Amino acid sequence: MSVAERLARVRESVAAAARRAGRDPREICLVAVSKTHTAGEIRQAHEAGQRVFGENYVQEMLAKQHELEDLDDIAWHLIGHLQRNKVRQVVGRVVVVETVDSQRLLLELDKRGAEAGRLVDVLLQVDVASEETKSGCRPDELGGLLEAARSCKSLRVRGLMAIPPFEAEPEESRKHFRALRELRARHGGSEALPVLSMGMSSDFEVAIEEGATIVRVGTAIFGVRSAASAEPASPPVPRGDE
Repeated sequence: MSVAERLARVRESVAAAARRAGRDPREICLVAVSKTHTAGEIRQAHEAGQRVFGENYVQEMLAKQHELEDLDDIAWHLIGHLQRNKVRQVVGRVVVVETVDSQRLLLELDKRGAEAGRLVDVLLQVDVASEETKSGCRPDELGGLLEAARSCKSLRVRGLMAIPPFEAEPEESRKHFRALRELRARHGGSEALPVLSMGMSSDFEVAIEEGATIVRVGTAIFGVRSAASAEPASPPVPRGDE
């Protein structure tokens, strides 16, 4: 099956899940997770109408951006753990950093945004399942991060992101998605934090039913990964799609 055919199936599933939840499918942003996939495969998805792509590793993303610089309508999300020493390379190259989980990273993004004269949009990553090997702030740390963000002049928190543990059955992920939605409700709701990024290839339909506004889908669009990442993992590193 081609990338275009898989993409069409995913879009149909996104729309169906939204309708089941009484939502407008246009509320859902589909991020095609292209980590370890080639620029050529991204072009195939682009030709099929996909415009938003997610990458985990900064150097891999920059290389693909160079190869695809003729496509000026692509929007990139950084969905992997971001080291502070790479923030300068990211500012201005992505529309949102989805994996901010510490005050130090917040402040570094704010600093580099100010230097570049840009407003940096971010999501705060929450470890809803309390996994020691996973990035993300603890739920009880979220209030402190939001408070720190209020002092930032060149940074805007758009919402929350979570990467729950893989469950054999998609329905088992519902509790994690619900936990993130309920956590948002305790911190100002959708008016303060309009974006909820949650749901991957195996469970994005359940995530949409629980309120996801961004779903990060890789394998269901591009197929099983066959190449190693262009950048080594620095633990703890979250899964961007699965």
